Amino acid sequence: MSANTQQVVGPNKVVAVYFTLKNDAGEVVETNRRGGKPLIYLHGVKAILPGLEQSLEGKKKDEQFSVTIPPALAWGDHRPEHVEKVLRSTLPADMSLQVGMLLRGTDPNGRPVAATIVKIEGEDVTLDRNHPLAGKTLHYDVIVAGIRDATREEAMHGHVHGPGDAHH
Repeated sequence: MSANTQQVVGPNKVVAVYFTLKNDAGEVVETNRRGGKPLIYLHGVKAILPGLEQSLEGKKKDEQFSVTIPPALAWGDHRPEHVEKVLRSTLPADMSLQVGMLLRGTDPNGRPVAATIVKIEGEDVTLDRNHPLAGKTLHYDVIVAGIRDATREEAMHGHVHGPGDAHH
C-alpha cells in the first residue's frame, strides 16, 4: 500500500492502539504493550478519552507518539462534592474494609457507581466517587497498531463488533 493510500485515523475508522499510561512522576499506571491485546475502538464516537482521541486524529498505522493530556480532556477535575462520609453500618457487615478498596454498587436510579475508600475513622468511612485519575495529567506513549473502515453496522451502532461482541 503506498503512502498516498494508507488509511489514517479519522471518523468511522476502527483503530487498534498499544499504549503506556504514566503519571506525572513517570510511573506506569496502565499498559497493554507487554503481551497484551491492543485497545480497539471506533474513532469519532467518544469511545475513549477526548484528549487521546484528538491526539490520534490523522495518525497512520505503525505511527508512534507521546501525548500529555490535561484533566479537562481526560477524567475531568477532582470534584470535592463526590467525596462523602458514610456510616460503616450502611456498608455490608461482612465486608473487610481497607483504605484504597474499590466498592461497586448502584445509585438510587440503578446506574452503576464506584467509590474508593480513602479514610476509615471509627464508624466513619470516607468514600471518593471521583475516577481515580480525575484531576491528574496523563502521559501516554502510543503505537497505532491498525486502522480499518468501520462496517455499516459498527458505524450505525457506534461501537466495534468483533469476536464475543453483541451484533444487535
